[in-house]
Amino acid sequence: MARDITKLPNLALDASRVTPVRSRMPLYLDLLPPCNNACPAGENIQEYLRLVKAGEDENAWREIVKNNPFPAIHGRVCYHPCEVACNRVELDGAVGIHSVERYLGDLALEKGWEFEKPRYSSGQKVLVIGAGPSGMSAAYHLARMGHEVEIRDASELPGGMMRYGIPEYRLPRDVLDAEIERLKKLGIKFVQNYVCKDLLADQAEGGFGAAFVAVGAHLSKRVDIPTDDASKMMDAVTFLEKVAKGERPEIGEHVAIYGGGNTAMDAARVARRLGAKDSIVIYRRTEEQMPAHEEEMEGAVAEGVEMHWLRTIQSQEEHDVTVEIMELDENGRPHGTGKYEKLAADTVILALGQETDSNFLRKIPGMQFEHDVLKVNPQTLMTSVPGIFAGGDAVPSERTVTIGVGHGKKAAREIDAYLNHRESGQRPKHALASFNKLHLWYFGDVRQTTQPELEPEKRIFDFDEINLGVGHDGALTEACRCLSCGNCFECDGCLGSCPEDAVIKLGKGLRYRFDYDKCTGCAECYEQCPVHAIEMIEEALV
Repeated sequence: MARDITKLPNLALDASRVTPVRSRMPLYLDLLPPCNNACPAGENIQEYLRLVKAGEDENAWREIVKNNPFPAIHGRVCYHPCEVACNRVELDGAVGIHSVERYLGDLALEKGWEFEKPRYSSGQKVLVIGAGPSGMSAAYHLARMGHEVEIRDASELPGGMMRYGIPEYRLPRDVLDAEIERLKKLGIKFVQNYVCKDLLADQAEGGFGAAFVAVGAHLSKRVDIPTDDASKMMDAVTFLEKVAKGERPEIGEHVAIYGGGNTAMDAARVARRLGAKDSIVIYRRTEEQMPAHEEEMEGAVAEGVEMHWLRTIQSQEEHDVTVEIMELDENGRPHGTGKYEKLAADTVILALGQETDSNFLRKIPGMQFEHDVLKVNPQTLMTSVPGIFAGGDAVPSERTVTIGVGHGKKAAREIDAYLNHRESGQRPKHALASFNKLHLWYFGDVRQTTQPELEPEKRIFDFDEINLGVGHDGALTEACRCLSCGNCFECDGCLGSCPEDAVIKLGKGLRYRFDYDKCTGCAECYEQCPVHAIEMIEEALV
């Protein structure tokens, strides 16, 4: 059926012909994928998924380690906010990004891939206090910039809470050791069993032009609970550290964990592996208010850990605890009801949060604090004392491995700018490629690959790794599920849809360009582009 051309936009009519008048034009652009935007470590997730899809696994791994030196670790312990943000959630489930990262990290260890050595030496030295994820990340990026880096750490072995807090069933120690060994080969110096007492003196004596403080939160918060035997009450950090060092604390058959965070879940699950018949979590708020990540709680429940919500411990007796039943007020805050009950407990493990040991920094003139952590410039991570930077658990932030690694990378960039007397360069981000901007027309329904796990009834008897990974085929499947949000992946849709042949293909990897002499601004290319790599803009009037 013929269309009434008088009702079409952008057309000028005269008695002899119809002449198109273009008022808008297409423009190729790149938007920010939501996965990249959500990654605390700043990984270019979309790019390494593309490389896996193209069969370039080593290049994909090298893309990750531009930003994060620990893919095999992060693929296991990161809570993957990238997947929460993934646009594919709106279709059939997020891309299994963390499973691909773990696959690449494990493959790199298997193949013996090493970091590229720095091309030159800057002649500058940087001191890092703390060998946890943030400190080692900063050291890694500084070393790749050509700086000489020394890490000093109070523990016997490096790794921080990755070694002494995260249980082996989540992070095998051979994986951790292998990732750290690669840092040593890069030339980073590790000094263990070193307790820093005077940071300024250490800097001066060692000739360090800057310092990065990344001390972990290894001090447990305490609460006064009346008890008949104080030896039957311990803090979760100490408990997990002892187990990580190979000790097996006597905890009895009935163990109560007081707290609702990830550390509480770890302590409860470790207690089961040490032979506790009953491992219960006591938390003063509701399940919805619990700070632990959902997958951690689900793993604990699968292993037989019981949850007791809206309860607080009032006292500990020989083989039980007395708890008060709580209820929420109109503002969602818990308060006591005056009703009590007893729960069996031979041991009580306190998991009420951790604090950093920052006393050695309080003697530095001008150093500012926010409660128990250092006050830093959020843009540069520099403290109130020039040349001293801080990150990870030592500053106000959520305490995860990935956030710590991201802080380390950011601090390294700022320390490099400081040492070279230049302004820090904060590049603006592209606009976000949200789901409603996409024009999806051909992506099939392919569900996320499920990672196999040890059966709960088997895994509570030892510390074998629970998650078994997806392997090459699973990683490839997940990489192929990526929608490439906001960035052209050369599907040729614009090329095939243009009625004026105004789209010119430039060759593999080079994308396309528009011939604006032919383009009429019809927007066919824009409408069909699945990833919103084309935008229609108003054409300036001449």
